[in-house]
Amino acid sequence: MCAREGAETVLLDGPHSGSTKSWRALWSALRTSTGEESNGSSISVREHCLDMTDIPSLFEEALSRKKARWESYGDLRYLRLSDDFRGNPKGAVSWQGRLVPGYPRIGRIFRLEQGLAQQFAGPFWVEEKVDGYNTRIFRAGDRVLALSRGGYVCPFSTDRVPDFLDLSVFDEHPDLILCAELAGPENPYTEGGPSFVAEDVELFVFDMMRFGRPGFLSRRQAQAIYQRFAVPTPRFFGRFEPSQWRDVRAIVEQLDTDGREGVVLKEDRPGGRRTKYVTAWSGVYDIAVRAADTVELPGDFFTGRILRMALYLDEVERGLDADLERDLGRAFLQGLTESVRRFKQDGHVFHDFRCRFRQKGNAEAFIAHLRGILGHTHVVQRRLEQEDGYWVLEFEKEVPKLTGLLHQLFRGAAIVD
Repeated sequence: MCAREGAETVLLDGPHSGSTKSWRALWSALRTSTGEESNGSSISVREHCLDMTDIPSLFEEALSRKKARWESYGDLRYLRLSDDFRGNPKGAVSWQGRLVPGYPRIGRIFRLEQGLAQQFAGPFWVEEKVDGYNTRIFRAGDRVLALSRGGYVCPFSTDRVPDFLDLSVFDEHPDLILCAELAGPENPYTEGGPSFVAEDVELFVFDMMRFGRPGFLSRRQAQAIYQRFAVPTPRFFGRFEPSQWRDVRAIVEQLDTDGREGVVLKEDRPGGRRTKYVTAWSGVYDIAVRAADTVELPGDFFTGRILRMALYLDEVERGLDADLERDLGRAFLQGLTESVRRFKQDGHVFHDFRCRFRQKGNAEAFIAHLRGILGHTHVVQRRLEQEDGYWVLEFEKEVPKLTGLLHQLFRGAAIVD
């Protein structure tokens, strides 16, 4: 059955978890309300990989083990997988009885020659890796929604999707799920952005799935949709064999020179493997952006990036140079010294964010959403005003652990290290 073969989690909507009988009744009601029992053109239960006898026990177990949670978006409720469960990735969502699969985590290789030979038995596609945040976009009734990687409906992403996509793609493909990266300096989740997005944000669609079905559309299928609906995508560099690792290395070296993140490598077969490989520049950039979060992150966030840089420099036969050493040192110190300055000035350490919304209500919903996740005291709204056709939201997110540590250190506390 699908759940045991690594397919996506199937979740049912409803007000609470209950008996097997109540779950089956709820599922029947949902299928009737969405027209699946009477509409001959709907996707069959088999196509959704649902096994009616397993649904109640599977998700009663997920809820009882605190692996699934009820969430709200407006007046609607849905189930979100809050942790990996039975081989299914965190972030899988059921919306009105239909499954939006979670997006799987992708491993990375540290050596191209050996990594490509080990990961791929045949040809693979190479595309640019974009530094942003992951979202899944789908049609739900008369609206198009966007999920965060963790499975929350994101008011910001949902608000901005019409700026970047021809939404008629969902008229022709109503069961389509677009997997994308939203990237740019004015996103509400991560500081910074790719060098080729100078302001605001842009959308890059890199994969496609369908409701309730395991895996991704093939490169050929996805490409046809990309072209027909002018879907924005990352750069594609072509199809390669593992023996062509030097050609892939040349692509990555150019990306490093251009100040870009790296590549994603996708095996050219159904269910094929995926991996990623990044530039030395991306390591310095990640450290610079997150240095202020030093005490918030595990130590291997930083040491792992330094190791990746060392292995990359060795593989491309590039030695250390004064510029790289200076950039790496600055990356660590600049963010932390700015945090100390802000603490002395304000008594807290904050990250500043600015983002644009098409509708004021979505900006207000986003702040409420963020406060619900991080807590009211850690999110401070500074401004929400109209500007050039958008509602511009400016807010601050506190860095709580560093704020607490600096409070102690400025009071003269001694720390054993």
